[in-house]
Amino acid sequence: MFTWSGLACLIFLNCALNWPVEAFPAPEEVNYTKKIKLSGLALDHKVTGDRFYTHVTTVGQRLSQKAPSLEDGSDAFMSSQDVRSTSENSPERSVPFRKSLCSPIFLWSLLTMGMTQLRIIFYMAAMNKMLEYLVTGGQEHEMNGQQQQKVAETVGFYSSIFGAMQLLCLLTCPLIGYIMDWRIKDCVDAPTQGTVLGDARDGVATKSIRPRYCKIQKLTNAINAFTLTNLLLVGFGITCLINNLHLQFVTFVLHTIVRGFFHSACGSLYAAVFPSNHFGTLTGLQSLISAVFALLQQPLFMAMVGPLKGEPFWVNLGLLLFSLLGFLLPSYLFYYRAWLRKEYTANGMGPLKVLSGSEVTA
Repeated sequence: MFTWSGLACLIFLNCALNWPVEAFPAPEEVNYTKKIKLSGLALDHKVTGDRFYTHVTTVGQRLSQKAPSLEDGSDAFMSSQDVRSTSENSPERSVPFRKSLCSPIFLWSLLTMGMTQLRIIFYMAAMNKMLEYLVTGGQEHEMNGQQQQKVAETVGFYSSIFGAMQLLCLLTCPLIGYIMDWRIKDCVDAPTQGTVLGDARDGVATKSIRPRYCKIQKLTNAINAFTLTNLLLVGFGITCLINNLHLQFVTFVLHTIVRGFFHSACGSLYAAVFPSNHFGTLTGLQSLISAVFALLQQPLFMAMVGPLKGEPFWVNLGLLLFSLLGFLLPSYLFYYRAWLRKEYTANGMGPLKVLSGSEVTA
């Protein structure tokens, strides 16, 4: 335990060494200014010897912006992302942290994560006692030394299997990442990106396809991820209630999958919903509250080995019913997604205009 505690202290050293000097910008908000040095693009004409400047692809966009030009004697152009970052980041940066902290999504996530953390950690703490009860049938004190030795060997074997199955997280964690990133590349941030124009020769506009907006798609993926995680958690709770020793292998698999799923799903949800400058604080606060909530495992364990005399049925049944509260978060996300779609339509973001002026609802 002292060795483990010493290694855990290296986390602080790791944070101190790897702490970035400047914050990393999110993919959606590049809040730093890119400068293109024109001195590197200056070329000499082979015949006249005159110097001229070359640029690529977005020169028309950049010339239309109010940026220093060559005639002004400047040696740098602002990139097209500078103007976009100014307009995009200001609303996000102006969101107060208190609003994110008191938002329903964050509060429901605290309940879901605290419940899941308690369920997962309690099983890890009480697994040996549960296995002993399954092997002995509650008759541990009535066995002789040889029988107790056999029980200890059986429990040790199942515990070692459970420990080896923790490597299953390496295979299951990419799955939840795939669910959270489902069809993100097909999404658009602005309606004009999803407009399909008609045939220019005929002058007829083709009806636009229904676009996928990035934020709505991320909410959809979060709903799917949390729903799947909660279904697996309920299945895990049901297998815990069945007094079948061989069925515990399924319980081990479900425990490992849920353990790898819920942290990744919560982090992806925070990244999709809240401003990026709030992500670290909200994630740390959620981890702290979940850890404090998980301390309830101690009174539950004492109740199981004390008044219940080692029988885990009633504790597992209570935790199974408590785990049903996890479906409240995806239910609220479903409501929030519907509200967001109405807002897009009301603000003119939903309908897509094509050449003929016809509109397609998003």
